[in-house]
Amino acid sequence: MKYQIIGEKEIPNIPWQDKPAGCSDVVWRYDANPIIQRDILPTSNSVFNSAAVPFGDGFAGVFRVDDKARNMELHAGFSKDGINWDINSERITFETDIPEMQTFCYGYDPRVVFIEDRYYVTWCNGYKYRPTIGVAYTYDFKTFHQLENAFLPFNRNGVLFPRKINGNFAMLSRPSDSGHTPFGDIYYSESPDMTFWGKHRHVMSPSMGWESTKIGAGPIPIETSEGWLMFYHGVLTSCNGFVYSFSAALLDKDEPWKPVKRGKEYLISPQKLYECVGDVPNVTFPCANLVDAKTGRIAIYYGCADTCTSLCFTTVDDVIDYLMNNSQI
Repeated sequence: MKYQIIGEKEIPNIPWQDKPAGCSDVVWRYDANPIIQRDILPTSNSVFNSAAVPFGDGFAGVFRVDDKARNMELHAGFSKDGINWDINSERITFETDIPEMQTFCYGYDPRVVFIEDRYYVTWCNGYKYRPTIGVAYTYDFKTFHQLENAFLPFNRNGVLFPRKINGNFAMLSRPSDSGHTPFGDIYYSESPDMTFWGKHRHVMSPSMGWESTKIGAGPIPIETSEGWLMFYHGVLTSCNGFVYSFSAALLDKDEPWKPVKRGKEYLISPQKLYECVGDVPNVTFPCANLVDAKTGRIAIYYGCADTCTSLCFTTVDDVIDYLMNNSQI
């Protein structure tokens, strides 16, 4: 590999498909997408914007499942290969001794990361039916312990870094409003204990046409020799509504609120039928990446049209080379 991946383990069974012959794209789609259909559960209307991590000999994840009453809920699931998933039929019931956290309103768009000795889950949590960032941890994806919400409403896209920075937990987020927010910048925050969050720093604002309305952090950032590799989504307001695409950026290793490189163009945009047609048309929304430290392979899970879940692939060399030669910074 040209660029070093730091802190990641080898995943010899990472979901993978080689780049098709003649393909010049930096990121390419799995040819059997979508990997999770909307009706994988008898009760599911849709399964999308979900997170997966290595677990045991296989993989575990937390999935956004909207049921047939259109409740937005979180379900745990397991897989041997990262492609074929067994998703629990019942939603996650979070354990907590905090009275204010004991009423579940809704939950969506989870991220999952292993930090030190446990897996942390962040998601858009309904607090008094207002969106903020929920936080919980688990050791086994069977029992989940909920902590305090990270921030006041309104906030979305809470994405933790996989290790402490400056001795503190670190998170990216996107302050929002109570609805379909027509704005959004990425911010960085730190916490000594996963309860009190501060040292808020601005990271990036919307910029190019494909991301001119709002942006938000996607999967867990990947530490590399060149800085933190972050995939992020960007939204264009078209004459027919929002269009969600995604690209990548490099953040400074020691001061991650400082972008070093930032893609000029999207890497994936809604172009396939399953990305363009669904409950919310024209959405490609990344929430998780698996990284194999030995080969540099990256598998990205992304939601499609707020309906189903798909996979795409790249390598750390492909993405960083692209950023080095096609940065808007």
